[in-house]
Amino acid sequence: MSRIVNKQRATYLYQQVIDLIKDMQLHGTLSAGEKLPSLRNMAQKLSVSIPTVQQAYQELERQGVISAREKSGFYLNALDKACSQPRRTSVTKSPVEVNKQALIEQVFEGLHRPGVVPLGIANPVAASPTDKVLSRTMRKVMNLAGHKAINYGPSDGFGALKKQIINRYLDCALGVNSDELIITNGAQEALHIAIRCVTSPGDIVAIESPCYFGIVEMLESLGVKVIEIPLCPQEGMCVEDLERAFAQHDIKACIVSTAISNPLGSRMNDERRQQLVRVIESHGAVLIEDDVYGELAYENHDLKPAQYYSSTGNVITCSSFSKTAAPSYRIGWLIASKYAPKARRLKRAMSCSSSLMNQWTLSEFLNSGDYDKNLKVLRQRLALNKERMRALVQKHFPEGTRMTNPQGGCVLWLQLPTQFDVVELFHVALDNGISITPGAIFSATDKYRQCMRLSFGLVWSDEVEKAVARLGALCQQVRKGN
Repeated sequence: MSRIVNKQRATYLYQQVIDLIKDMQLHGTLSAGEKLPSLRNMAQKLSVSIPTVQQAYQELERQGVISAREKSGFYLNALDKACSQPRRTSVTKSPVEVNKQALIEQVFEGLHRPGVVPLGIANPVAASPTDKVLSRTMRKVMNLAGHKAINYGPSDGFGALKKQIINRYLDCALGVNSDELIITNGAQEALHIAIRCVTSPGDIVAIESPCYFGIVEMLESLGVKVIEIPLCPQEGMCVEDLERAFAQHDIKACIVSTAISNPLGSRMNDERRQQLVRVIESHGAVLIEDDVYGELAYENHDLKPAQYYSSTGNVITCSSFSKTAAPSYRIGWLIASKYAPKARRLKRAMSCSSSLMNQWTLSEFLNSGDYDKNLKVLRQRLALNKERMRALVQKHFPEGTRMTNPQGGCVLWLQLPTQFDVVELFHVALDNGISITPGAIFSATDKYRQCMRLSFGLVWSDEVEKAVARLGALCQQVRKGN
């Protein structure tokens, strides 16, 4: 066996049993149709409890890896056929103005429609909710701080929270000064401030393709032009493509998720991050790093942020607690580097300050250790939900569907065959009580009409499984030529 169950590892024991059986299947140690050891026998072999093995078998059955036969035991199913990654697109030939607001408004309306299964919203913390612990923590803050907690806070942020964030960056060998760290109303405001610090209307900004639609809409509102640089589903932005774009266009800034991208879930390794920073800074441009999913990588959490590799100060990092703690708190931040004075002025002009109560509560949440405890559970649940969702897509979606295998975060990116129109599917699915996010809003151009983003950042249930199966069936209604 190439894997063993190790009680000292951070991964849950039942998940290790799952990984072991899948590894044995992959390498032919177990063959399709072969009977698995009984619960008791497997528990003895691995020195774990029978309930641990039972939980692993139940999850493997849910994913379609094994099947239970009455009065006989569990048997290994045939290995699923490989699912190809979505194809990488080409670089945009020339900068374009953005015009996506109408469809984005329809998507947002659908996301919050009552009674809809929310497969369209990227809200990973919903898989391991923090409401109870945050409620206790906020009551503690109110008892300690009294009326001070409901006052206005400093425009650049609550000092205790800033110190907590700075200490977390020290863990990855990045020193951050308090003066260059500014607390914002979520990462969206941080990105808005960063873009305004380094661009003017009409300037050219390079973005990932596909790119989170909130950034696409923001750039539309700021009147800048964009050029799209395609992502590799596993390794992130192709730096060579970006370098060729610099040779042809006067690019002022690049917005990149070097950690976990949205919607592909790709991740750049340290070498590629260093190369990315070197190329951007050599052209006098600014890298705006969108790092909201950085702490939701399933493995290897010690990669350094892009700012670590900066030699000129032309990297601005934006992040938030929306994906890891509480989206409604709207607490984010930016490390503005040499642009900090202008960023502080913009923050003050835009919203004066962020909620002191929410900042104080999050500071206590981090200080108590509860944040990291929940983050550990959240990563594991998201990794498990990813496998569940991928298995359902393979089972229920049209033949030829391509799908990502994200390295973190909470979403899958699907590419259907060319005869399917996902914008039309979005409306059909919504009429059937299911929200999805059509791929067309993840581009400033007309790309990705056959693509969609599905979220597995939720509490898993039979309702979710039925919704994914139903969505796969609905695809036939938007097949061209029907």
